[in-house]
Amino acid sequence: MKKLALLFAGLSLFVATGCNNDDDTTIEYPLVGTWQPVKEVVTTVPVGGTPVSDEITYTDCQKQGRWVFNSGNTGKATDKGDGAIPGECVTTFDRNFTYIYNNDTKAIEVKYQGIVEPDKGKVTGLNETTLNLTIEDTTDPTEYHSVTYTFKRIPQQ
Repeated sequence: MKKLALLFAGLSLFVATGCNNDDDTTIEYPLVGTWQPVKEVVTTVPVGGTPVSDEITYTDCQKQGRWVFNSGNTGKATDKGDGAIPGECVTTFDRNFTYIYNNDTKAIEVKYQGIVEPDKGKVTGLNETTLNLTIEDTTDPTEYHSVTYTFKRIPQQ
């Protein structure tokens, strides 16, 4: 009878500790870093209409832009574009910004220096190498408009 009790106790202990699943930890990747723009997807959805999405792959010149998210909720967005001279890249947008990022809901608000209305949206994807940032425009009640930017993380040296 003692052997049966010991066997039952051993099995109970095995089941109790064997089901502990500590491997389910989710890795939270930081938004903080330097990001290279790769492409954007523009989506328009009219009320009661059919959604339309257009993917825009950036040129080599546009990929020279950088978005930097610093700790302390500050950053800088620098966009590049093709200049008047073939092969020339020029800065098309260069602004400091502040941001509010909610890690739980993934909501983000970016307030550019010199621009009154902030961009609002969500971080729809964030891992070690890629950031997908969707900015929504709901100012027109008859149409939903969003731009999803895809960025590649630039490793810091």
